[in-house]
Amino acid sequence: MSRISTASSAGTPSLTAPAVRLERRHAEFALTGLTFGLLLLSLYGDSGGWSVRAMLAIHVLAFAAGGWYGVVDAIQSMRARRLDINFLMIAAALGAAAIDHWDEGITLLFLFSLSNTLQNYAMERSRSAISSLVKLRPAEATLIRDGREERIAVERLQPGDRIRIRPGEMVATDGLVVDGQSELDQASVTGESMPVEKAPGDPVFAGTLNGTGSLEVEVVKAVTDSTLARMIQLVEAAQGQKAQSQQFLERAEGYYAVGVIGLALGSAVIPWLMGASFEQSFYRAMVLLVVASPCALIIATPAALLSAIANGARKGVLFKGGAHLERLAQVRVVAFDKTGTLTRGELSVTDIIVSPSAPSGLTDAELLATAAALESRSEHPIAKAVLAAARERGVELPDLHDFRTLPGRGVYARANGFLVWIGGERMYREHGEAIPDDLSRLMKSLEGEGKTVLLLHREVAREGGLGQHEGWGGWLGLIAVADSLRPQAAEAVKQLRKLGISRVAMLTGDNPGAARQIGEAVGVDQFDAGLLPEEKVEVLGRLRREYGPVLMVGDGVNDAPALAAAHVGSAMGAAGSDVALETADLVFMSDDLLKVPYAIALSRRAERIMGQNVVFAIGVIGALCIAAMAYGLALPLGVVGHEGSTLIVVANGLRLLGFRMRK
Repeated sequence: MSRISTASSAGTPSLTAPAVRLERRHAEFALTGLTFGLLLLSLYGDSGGWSVRAMLAIHVLAFAAGGWYGVVDAIQSMRARRLDINFLMIAAALGAAAIDHWDEGITLLFLFSLSNTLQNYAMERSRSAISSLVKLRPAEATLIRDGREERIAVERLQPGDRIRIRPGEMVATDGLVVDGQSELDQASVTGESMPVEKAPGDPVFAGTLNGTGSLEVEVVKAVTDSTLARMIQLVEAAQGQKAQSQQFLERAEGYYAVGVIGLALGSAVIPWLMGASFEQSFYRAMVLLVVASPCALIIATPAALLSAIANGARKGVLFKGGAHLERLAQVRVVAFDKTGTLTRGELSVTDIIVSPSAPSGLTDAELLATAAALESRSEHPIAKAVLAAARERGVELPDLHDFRTLPGRGVYARANGFLVWIGGERMYREHGEAIPDDLSRLMKSLEGEGKTVLLLHREVAREGGLGQHEGWGGWLGLIAVADSLRPQAAEAVKQLRKLGISRVAMLTGDNPGAARQIGEAVGVDQFDAGLLPEEKVEVLGRLRREYGPVLMVGDGVNDAPALAAAHVGSAMGAAGSDVALETADLVFMSDDLLKVPYAIALSRRAERIMGQNVVFAIGVIGALCIAAMAYGLALPLGVVGHEGSTLIVVANGLRLLGFRMRK
């Protein structure tokens, strides 16, 4: 059993490790087949009366084939000054040979070798869920250079290069779209079930599948630094970082092995000293060596952990280690950051209101078009939100000229003999313009909802600016913008409650009005607004003391103190973000908030399966030991019970590969 390596060592994984594992698995399979053939030949030779030399040769060859890797691994363990299960198996087989029970010793080695081969195969299935991501990266990419296209190896791509992604092609490395439009299947990286539209300025990730359009992409990361490569490194490192229960069992393995050897020696010597047959006592001791070996117990935890980590990675949920998965199952409180987590982190237009005093016939679309024209030369997030709303509605922007920007206040420009202004209350107050009571009340109401309000004013253009009107002049209306709520936020909170989460909180540095609006819309139990980073840590400490372990969900960039202070810290929407990938214990590659309850449900299922495996393994070991000591259990039956229980534990753990959250 201990021949199963649960992962490569933490850190950057060895690129040759999968090939080495595959080569050894093939060799183990061949040796297992050879051992089985020699076992059949030995049984036939016994019945056929073959010579002693011929039978000895068959027996020695069978022992060598069946015990080769067991001896190799046992020697490595002894060099590290510890005994393991391989030592117990080899000792039992040699003991059977010593009392001339060669066939039973060969049977033991064959079943032990077969069990290890099947376990390695089964555990490789969970690894293949991750290592198969490597196949998503194409071997070549189409480089655009001096107006010509050429196919080159992806390893030669450097940041700044431009590549062509044709319809149906895999993206070679991370980049930004500079030309073209298409839809990309990002399921392999973010776990999103639906293709995502891509246009100039949008990021693309290595390993994602292009749809029907052609894209020209500027490379931003070398292949070895891409999001896909980082995912594989993180998951392989996670498989090497063991859970606390697994660490405890592995520390206890050496002491347990010494105890089993002592018990076997006692069961062989004491009955013999009391007059029992030495051969019978020794045989019982060999059976005890086999059935008391904790193969199933040691594999109980990694079988479930590897499968759960692989399942999460396929869904865009990366656990940074088995210990973090184990801790997540203990969580009783979930605390969300607001901006960029529960909300999109991008402003959008929420209200367009035409003033009662505006020219008759002025429509919402015309008001939005005027605002967008005024904001068209600004890079401010509010300006981008207004322009995005205008594009979505397909409005035509009026011609404006002579733009003037008042930093931190607003913008004005000339159009058809008028000066048109857009900005906040401060700009108008500084220019001596009084805002009408009806607009002022409406503005205050919207600001109380956490929105930013832009007022639009028009006057005849003349020197002196606002307050000196000739012809029609007055208030056109207002436009409100706000950070929009993610569509899955309320459903995610609802699912968390169904999972038994006792408290859902929202932490933000935003104003109380904005926090109240988002908190009520999502349905959180509490919200804390106006928090500095260190104050978020204080709130997490209070939640932990009152309700239990806390999962903090943030963006992984400006929530680092809170993520570090939480029982488990997780980063949302981390695809392409090196900071987020490094900061958190748990990484959600997409912005899908439903992944939060999924991760908790997966961790709890993994915890239950690990518990089932441990209880089952201990029960089988106890039953077999009683049968060996009290009822003279035969060695082949002991081997079947021992190895069979190990395979059952592995199969139970592999069920997590197919885990789906109940709706």
